[in-house]
Amino acid sequence: MISEKQYKPYEEKMKKSITALEEEFGVIRAGRANPNILNRIMVNYYGVPTPLQQVGNISVPEARLLQIQPWDTSLLGEIEKAILASDIGITPNNDGKMIRLVFPELTEERRKELTKEVKKKGENAKIAIRNIRREALDDFKKMEKNKEITEDDLKTSETEIQKLTDRYIEEIDQKVESKSKEILSV
Repeated sequence: MISEKQYKPYEEKMKKSITALEEEFGVIRAGRANPNILNRIMVNYYGVPTPLQQVGNISVPEARLLQIQPWDTSLLGEIEKAILASDIGITPNNDGKMIRLVFPELTEERRKELTKEVKKKGENAKIAIRNIRREALDDFKKMEKNKEITEDDLKTSETEIQKLTDRYIEEIDQKVESKSKEILSV
């Protein structure tokens, strides 16, 4: 008999795949200012690469504007360099006290490109989930081969892992659909 505990590691891996997908979606900008787009930007803070969130305050005063107010104004140049070196595609405006990022309105073509990117990331997450399912099934087959579980237990475990897989793939589909709607809404 296979216990719930034996399914847990695979379910945890599937949850991590969903979390990774959500983080990737957080970086995709949908025409509105979102501080998550700056999550991966590292600033050279006295020779140490430091996340941008740790060197200043990030605010969203308007729907398409991000403001970065560093705690140490001598970092303005470093922050500006880090943003320019990143792949967010927005030129920072430095006024000597803070940096402003103005998000341009997305064109219809760019929205469609972003939607395709979202679907591709969703498909990659589904592949990761299916790989976890295959890993689980291989492990259970080895257990059956080593006489640790019966053939009936193997069939039951295959059914349970398939149910888990279906549940997480459905969750991915919902997240992809939601993010696509967000991008396409003007």
